[in-house]
Amino acid sequence: MEHWEKITAVQRMEKYIEENIKEQISLYDLACEARYSPWHASRIFKDLTGKTPFQYIREMRVSKAAENMLQEKQKIIDVAFDFVFDSHEGFTRAFSKQFGLSPKEFREKRPEIKRIVPSSVQDYYRLLQKGDKTMEKEKKEQNTVFVQVVERPKRKVILKRAKKASHYFEYCEEVGCDIWDVLSEIKEALYEPIGMWLPQKFRKPGTGEYAMGVEVPLDFQGTIPDGYEITEFPECKIMVFQGPPYDDEKFEEAIGDIWEMMKRYNPELYGFKWADDDGPRFQLSPMGYRGYIEARPVRQLNK
Repeated sequence: MEHWEKITAVQRMEKYIEENIKEQISLYDLACEARYSPWHASRIFKDLTGKTPFQYIREMRVSKAAENMLQEKQKIIDVAFDFVFDSHEGFTRAFSKQFGLSPKEFREKRPEIKRIVPSSVQDYYRLLQKGDKTMEKEKKEQNTVFVQVVERPKRKVILKRAKKASHYFEYCEEVGCDIWDVLSEIKEALYEPIGMWLPQKFRKPGTGEYAMGVEVPLDFQGTIPDGYEITEFPECKIMVFQGPPYDDEKFEEAIGDIWEMMKRYNPELYGFKWADDDGPRFQLSPMGYRGYIEARPVRQLNK
């Protein structure tokens, strides 16, 4: 029953996207259709379609725009605005990435259109259920939280800021949830992408507390994606909290458990103190198999 609830939730989101493709669509709108939290709605959408909601929306808009360009004689910029692209440049980048041609070249060559259609999530989950029936797992309840202190070297970070966001959901509403995919493609990354709560000293005027980024070496010379920036973080110690494995659909509960523990945790019992100005507190992408992971800067107490 739970599987089919997810299927119908994704179908409702796909239907909403199809019917509102020329309007602004927020993660909150989709979450309302799915009847899940924004974070959970985004996760199940990607699990069943292979794309984040915002990837799916962008590709469908480009596909629909391409159809319009072949059927009507609108200016390219007007087509871009009709399908909620902010600029000619942004539309051209998205279009070229999807079709391998600029909008102008596409109109001249008139190739076959790469259509984005709702995926067959029913078939996907039938296969998944079939697999579930052949695999019987016994799960042990584990309540242990693993805590360790690690050294973070002086490094640079490629990040995308928000104007107001103070946490992940607000960030997705404002910036989008496909940032993780862009950051994951940076080959020089020292670690996996992170969601960060930036101390005031690392923020810029007119920007929010929460940002997403990936850490790279100090001598990084690679390409910085459009709309991103690079800054430097100092060397620091961080205390990492890793919770027990959990079912993916219970990720909010897993995060809440770690947050409650961190509120009560006294690092001074182990020779450290919180040092929130030394660097960002950050979270890794929630993945049930490894447990939720979050980290906070600390300094060693003088002996």
